[in-house]
Amino acid sequence: MAEFTVVGLRVVREAARCRSFSAAAERLGYTQSAVSRHVALMEQVAGCALFERRARGVALTAAGRVVVRRAEAVLDELDAIRGELRDLDDHPPARLRIGAFSTAMAALVPRAIAALTRRQPQTRVTLRETVSPRLLTSVARGHLDLAVVTVSDPTPTEVTVPDSAPGGIAASEPASAAVALIPLLDDPLLVALPPEHPLAGRPSVAPAALRDQRWIVGSTEPGTSLLGAWTGSAWQPDIAFIARDWVAKIGLVRANLGVTIVPGLAVSMLPPDVAVTRIDHPSAMRTVAVAAPHGGPPDSFIEDLRDAAVDLATETRQRLRA
Repeated sequence: MAEFTVVGLRVVREAARCRSFSAAAERLGYTQSAVSRHVALMEQVAGCALFERRARGVALTAAGRVVVRRAEAVLDELDAIRGELRDLDDHPPARLRIGAFSTAMAALVPRAIAALTRRQPQTRVTLRETVSPRLLTSVARGHLDLAVVTVSDPTPTEVTVPDSAPGGIAASEPASAAVALIPLLDDPLLVALPPEHPLAGRPSVAPAALRDQRWIVGSTEPGTSLLGAWTGSAWQPDIAFIARDWVAKIGLVRANLGVTIVPGLAVSMLPPDVAVTRIDHPSAMRTVAVAAPHGGPPDSFIEDLRDAAVDLATETRQRLRA
């Protein structure tokens, strides 16, 4: 009887992330026909379709979402096994397993790692990029030494991740001790605009000034488009384009096809011809924190993250004044 395979699960997960078989093939180093074949085999094992084939890409079915959610847990466990086996050497190098949401992984974490490797060049760093709930689960389960996450409460605190947390592994494995949350910075949500836009050059804009704009978003699902509480519950954005990749979003903005939300952490990566302005509302802000178990990562690396956060916040302020 056919069963799920590790390779098949990796292919399904990558196809779900890319929303395209061809893009998944490129990321994995396979041919598109090989990706299609692995997906077909996994669908045969599942007994139903995992993807909806569309004119432009693919989308997960309800069954596909179940498989991908469980595949995340299985593949994380296998990666953890490989990591622990590598560490059975007589003189294993120091290891630091870091997770972060996408913007932090692109802007904040690399700066902190650069400082760490200058100080401890033999340290082996492994990375995982995903959403904050999954990162909290991974820290609680001991799969990550720390994670950079977004949180709703800016005060230092502890959280206990329940067995049913999104992205968690089997509920039979209990969570470890509570995860400590250490605030790093309050990261403003900004509007990225083409340079000729009427709102470009303003230090800030009121939410009302944004209601008639055409938006470029990463997803239409609630809570995933960075369109926050400042929009008002009755407001429905005029979505011009959906683009998950930051480079694509900024390219559409530069072509004067709409505006998009960027976190302050991303400002240092924006081209100089993209204008940014603050949203004049207290809810247009998110707190970025370090999640770590007690006795986990060295305080020195958390200080590296703090230093990087200060530098990025300074660069954001300078860009907004320019």
